Amino acid sequence: MTEDAVPAGELYTDGFAADPYPTFARLRTDRPVCPVSSPRFDSWLITRFDDARAALTDPRLSKDLYGPAQHYLRIFGPNSEGLNRNMLNSDPPEHTRLRRVVSQAFAPRRIEALRPRVAQVVDQLIDKMLPQGQAELMHDFAIPLPMTVICELLGVPPADHDRVLDWTQVIRTSGSTRRPPQEERAAVQEAQLRLHHYFADLVRAKRDDPADDIIGALIDAVDRDGTLSEAELVTTTFLLVFAGHQTTADFLGNAVLALLTHPEQLEMLRATPQLLPAAIEELLRFDGPLPVASPRIATEDVEYQGVCIPAGSIVGVAINAANHDPAHFTDPDRLDLRRVRGPHLGFGHGVHYCLGVSLARMEAQIALAALLRRLPGLRLGVPLAEVRRLPAASPFRGLLELPITFAA
Repeated sequence: MTEDAVPAGELYTDGFAADPYPTFARLRTDRPVCPVSSPRFDSWLITRFDDARAALTDPRLSKDLYGPAQHYLRIFGPNSEGLNRNMLNSDPPEHTRLRRVVSQAFAPRRIEALRPRVAQVVDQLIDKMLPQGQAELMHDFAIPLPMTVICELLGVPPADHDRVLDWTQVIRTSGSTRRPPQEERAAVQEAQLRLHHYFADLVRAKRDDPADDIIGALIDAVDRDGTLSEAELVTTTFLLVFAGHQTTADFLGNAVLALLTHPEQLEMLRATPQLLPAAIEELLRFDGPLPVASPRIATEDVEYQGVCIPAGSIVGVAINAANHDPAHFTDPDRLDLRRVRGPHLGFGHGVHYCLGVSLARMEAQIALAALLRRLPGLRLGVPLAEVRRLPAASPFRGLLELPITFAA
C-alpha cells in the first residue's frame, strides 16, 4: 500500500461508525479514488457516484476471488472457500451460470406467494413485543423476520432456525466482542465450518426426501443437467441464507433509527402511508446496510479520476458515499421521504444487482407499515449516543441493538 493511504485510524473509529458521511464527503471532494488501510485488508476506495456506477460494471474489476491468485485468503481467510465460493465472488460466464439457476428458484410467483406469510410473521413478532411497551428491535424483530422468511423459502426446518441464526450472527458481529482478535477469528472460522457442515447435511437429507422449496429446486438443477456442482449447491445455499437476512435486518434497523431521529419524516409517513414504497428507496439511499460493495480485484492497471489503481489491488466501491454525492442528489445528507426517486446504488448495479430485491422490498414494506401502524408513540429507548452499532471495520452498516419504547 502506498505511503499516502488513508490510515485505518481515520476511517475505522467509533465516530466513523456513528456517522461516516462527513468523511465520505471529504473523500469525494479531495480524494475520490484513494488507497485506504483497514484492520481487515488494504484496498482502494471509489466514492463518487459516476465512478462507482462505472466500477460496478467494469470488467477489469473482477469479482473472482478464487482464481490462481487466491485473493480470498487476504479477504476472508483460509477456511472460507467452502462457503464463499459462489456467484457473489465470480465473473461471467461462471456467474451467469450460477445466477441463472438461482433466478429460476426466485421466480416472482414464488416470492409474491410469500406476502401473506411475511405479514403473518411480522404480526407474530409484534404481538410478542406489544404487552411490554418496549423492545430491542434488532433481536426481537429486525433479525428474526428475514431469517424466518429466507429459511422457510429455502426449506430449512423450523427447529434449526435458531442454530443457523446463531452461527450467522457470530460472523455478522465479528469485531464487536471483547474477545482477543485470535479468539474472534477462531469463533468465526468455527461458525463457518458449522454452517458448511449443516448445509451439506441438509442438502443430503433433502435429496433423500425432496420438497417444494428453493433447496429442492437447486438439487433438481444438479441432478437434472449438472448445472451446479454439489459444492456450489452448498455455497449457494449459504449465500442465500446470509444475504437473504443480513442486509434486510440491517436495513430495517437503520431505517427505523433514521425515522426516529427525523420525527417530522416519521409523522409524515404515518399520515401518508402511500409514501412507503418511495420512502424505502430514500431510506436505503440515506443509510444503506452495505456501505462498500463486496470486494473486486483489479486484473490490470485501472484509472479513475486520473488515479491509477495498480493491477492486483482490492477495490471497494463505496455505495453509501456514492448515494450521498451532491452531483446526483440535491441536499443528499437530508432525509426526504418525498424525494423524487433517483438511481441510487443501494441494490448494486450491473450483473451483480441484488437478486433478492423483490423479496427485500416486500419485507421492508410490510414490516415498516406494521411497525408504524401498531406501535403508537414509537421512540428511542436510549439516547442516540448509546445506540450500539456494528464496528466500523465491518463490511455491513447496522446496529447491534436498537432499544425502543411505545404505547403498550
